[in-house]
Amino acid sequence: MIFINAQILDGDFRLRKADIEIDDERIVRLADTLSYTEHDLVVDCAGYTIVPGFVDIHVHGGAGADTCDADAQGLREMAKFLLTKGVTSFCPTTMTVSNEEIAKSLETVRSCMADKDGARIVGVNLEGPFISPAKKGAQGDEFIQAPDYDVFKALYDGCGGIIKLVDIAPECDVKGGFIEKASKLCTVSVAHTATGYEGAKAAFQAGATHATHLFNAMSGMTHRAPGVVGAVFDTDTVRGELICDGIHIHPAVVRTVFKLMPRRVCVVSDAMRLSGMEDGGQGMLGVNLVTVKDGKATLEDGTIAGSVTNLHDELKNLVSWGIPLEKAVRAMTLTPAEAIGMEKEIGSIAVGKRADLVVLDENLEIVAVYH
Repeated sequence: MIFINAQILDGDFRLRKADIEIDDERIVRLADTLSYTEHDLVVDCAGYTIVPGFVDIHVHGGAGADTCDADAQGLREMAKFLLTKGVTSFCPTTMTVSNEEIAKSLETVRSCMADKDGARIVGVNLEGPFISPAKKGAQGDEFIQAPDYDVFKALYDGCGGIIKLVDIAPECDVKGGFIEKASKLCTVSVAHTATGYEGAKAAFQAGATHATHLFNAMSGMTHRAPGVVGAVFDTDTVRGELICDGIHIHPAVVRTVFKLMPRRVCVVSDAMRLSGMEDGGQGMLGVNLVTVKDGKATLEDGTIAGSVTNLHDELKNLVSWGIPLEKAVRAMTLTPAEAIGMEKEIGSIAVGKRADLVVLDENLEIVAVYH
C-alpha cells in the first residue's frame, strides 16, 4: 500500500509533504515522491495529515471494560475502542488490588497480546500496589503495600516479563533497593507519593526514569519546596506524564511543562472503564465506585478518579491550548514509546518501524487508522 500526496509528521517530527509505502505491517519506503504501478494499492491523502499511531502507556479501561476485571473479551473490546481513537499501542494498567488479582489480570493481558483486531497491547503498567496511603488518590486502602522486590519479581516472572512500568512511592521502600533492582527489568515510575524534592531526586539517581500523572497525587512545586514536580523539571533523564483533559491540569500549566521539557512529556489518558460511555454513568475502578458527570470521573467524596478522556481528544485539547501539533503528537507517540523502551518499533514514521498511522483532516478529526 502506498499513501501519496500527504502531509506527514516525519521521524524528526517535522511537517512535510511525502509518500509512504507499507508492506507486511512495516514502513518500507518514505520519500517526497514514490513511483508506483497500476498493480499497487494507492491511497491519495491530499488535504490530510498522517501522524504516528498514538501510544497510551497509562490506561485502565474503556468501553465498559477494566484491566483488573481480568476478562479477555472485555480487554479486546477496550482495544477495539482505543483503536477508533487513534491509539495503536497501549499498556493496560492495573490498580491497587490483591496480588492474586494482579497476577490474574497480568495473565489475561498476556493471553490477548497476539490479538490484531484492536490496538496492540505492548505490555502492562503496574500502577499499584507500591504506593503511599497518604497519596492514594482513587486507589483502595486495603491492598496498599510497601515496595517489595520479591513480590514484584514474582509478578514479573509469572506473566513472562510483560510488565513495562511499575510505580513506587520511594519513601515507602523501607527494605531499600527496590528501584535499583526493578529498574533492571522495566521502567520505574515515581507515583502516588508524599516524598519531596530530595526523595524524588534520590529515586531518580537510583534508577527511576518516569513520573506518573505529573502534579497529581504527589507533592507540588513552590519556590522553597520544589517537590516531586521540581525534581522532574530538574532531572533531564526523567519523563513525566500529563493528563490533558482540562480537568487534571490547567492549560497554562500544560503549556509551561511543554516549554520546560517538550521531549520529556508523555501524554496519557489514565482513562477508566467509563471512557467511551454515556455521561452520567457509574462503574468500578479497583474497589471504588466512580461516577461520571460533565466528563469528570469522581469517587463519592469528590476525589478525581482517573479520566474518561482519550489521546485523540487530548490532542485536540493541546492544539487548542496553543501547543504546536508537532510537539503534541510527539508527546503521545515517540516519547511514551521511549519510556517503555519500544522507540525502535513504534512511535514515529520511519523506514523499518511498524506502519502505525493515523490520518487526520484539517480539523484534527480521524479519517482512518492503520496498524
